Amino acid sequence: MDWREVSGNWIVIPPRPKAIVHFLGGAFVAAAPQVTYRMLLESLAEAGYAVVATPFVNTFDHVAIARQVILAFDRALEYLRARVLQQRYIPIYGLGHSMGCKLHLLIGSLYEEERAGNIFMAYNNYPARRSIPFLEQFSQVTLMDVEFTPSPQETEALVSENYYVKRNLLVKFTQDNIDQTRSLSQVMQQCCPDFTTVQILPGNHLTPLGQDVRWQPSTAFSPLDALGQLVKQEVYRDFNQLRRNLLLWLDPVSVPRA
Repeated sequence: MDWREVSGNWIVIPPRPKAIVHFLGGAFVAAAPQVTYRMLLESLAEAGYAVVATPFVNTFDHVAIARQVILAFDRALEYLRARVLQQRYIPIYGLGHSMGCKLHLLIGSLYEEERAGNIFMAYNNYPARRSIPFLEQFSQVTLMDVEFTPSPQETEALVSENYYVKRNLLVKFTQDNIDQTRSLSQVMQQCCPDFTTVQILPGNHLTPLGQDVRWQPSTAFSPLDALGQLVKQEVYRDFNQLRRNLLLWLDPVSVPRA
């Protein structure tokens, strides 16, 4: 895949894309999404979606991060419209993982950005004390003044009152013990109950990152090669189900139901 950097974003563009996916990753792997989420993003591009992955560095001010992210994305969108789309309209979807979900929620609540829908994978909205372990080393007085902006409670209130993207997919993984999709789904029921879907899939919090297991079989296929292929299939199983479900939600018509 031909990745290119455009105005602080990493972009991969298939021939004549049918939609744009704006991707935001998790807090500690979001600085290089074209590397950490390569398998997922390239699979979307192979299916015909132009992918704009916007890196960010986590701070306590999540509103400021959301603002920086959307300014960068808008510059990438200008590039796509001028160089690729050439006046052709295609829909725009948001796709987030973990903290990236919170940023998409803030964008959908604070800014008038066009979105045909949003996908939230393994949503996480814990307070700073639980999200950043080293904070426990500070004094109790210091901890009282340290929290993300907006706080988890403020985020839920903001979404409940202002979130405007009507079509949403919430993905929870069965082995994810830091997932908060349940609380997000309850908030979504207040603002857009008719167009919110929750899916529970096998996997864990890191499933969206995938793992690129490269197994080169020998010239004469051996039992060891068969074992290698089996391991590869097991590693990819949860990831492939996630990929298929995302594509099916994005475009139910073009993805055959197996």
